[in-house]
Amino acid sequence: MTLKDQTGAEIDVGALYADERLVVTFYRGGWCPYCNLELRAYQKRLAEIEALGARLIAVSPETPDNTLSTAEKNDLAFTVLSDAKGRLADALGVRFELSPAIRDLYAKFGHDLPVQNGDGRWSLPMPATFVVDKGGVIVQAFIDPDYRKRLDPAVVIETLRALSQASLPA
Repeated sequence: MTLKDQTGAEIDVGALYADERLVVTFYRGGWCPYCNLELRAYQKRLAEIEALGARLIAVSPETPDNTLSTAEKNDLAFTVLSDAKGRLADALGVRFELSPAIRDLYAKFGHDLPVQNGDGRWSLPMPATFVVDKGGVIVQAFIDPDYRKRLDPAVVIETLRALSQASLPA
């Protein structure tokens, strides 16, 4: 599966985990204050994540233009992918459709998700973070329907440390 990054470049997601560990975090959009806090928290720990041999990737349902705005606004130095059709979120079972009442509320606050996400749907991913070992094995998964709850980067770093220690020769 290929997705566009914040610059519009095509990224083969499957090729990413073939040779390296990944930390993949899904966020709802640049309009979400909880998402921006999470992205900045991961940015602060990026050097530690990379030192443990992992690549950090954020995934949003927004179009590449909107992911670029989020990356610039939060001064992100890691890849932000646009899952505008929701294919990756669907494959991982983290996307849901908003109820009519929530759609109305989001529209009232100016969040036109069908336009921002470019797919004509009122859907979002649940906040989710995955630690993926080389070869595509998911070794940690955090998914919570409560948009206020996120996986602390410190927990991800501990998981990566454990993986690094386990792969050392005896």
